Amino acid sequence: MSPSTGAEVMAQFIPQSPLVAKLGIVAEALDAPEVRLRMPWDPTNTTLADMVHGGAIAALADVTVMAAAWSTERDPESLRGVTISMSVQYLAPARSTDLVGVGRVLHRGKSLVHCEVEIETPAGDPVAKAVGTYKIG
Repeated sequence: MSPSTGAEVMAQFIPQSPLVAKLGIVAEALDAPEVRLRMPWDPTNTTLADMVHGGAIAALADVTVMAAAWSTERDPESLRGVTISMSVQYLAPARSTDLVGVGRVLHRGKSLVHCEVEIETPAGDPVAKAVGTYKIG
């Protein structure tokens, strides 16, 4: 049975993606208007000592953009999608902590979805902010 909502698409995709699995990213909430994904602390995702690598943070942002874009999709005609662009601003280092990506849709067009993502610690301390455009279909 094929998924009937974008949240169902993401619920199936996230556990099956090799990179997402490597990073340990799990969905906490996949329904619009706000999605939440968690990346657990892993010492293999560091730059130096206990500092989470910026690439791991950007990967969490990218997956969160994707989940946010799909969260508003209803009766998807195609299960194809791709990130078109993304910009990340790093606000503070993340040290020895899980990270949470919180994503929202800013604007939805026919196939392009513009999203924003905040990466924060579980305590709500900001780590990074991203804006991205995702194409569905």
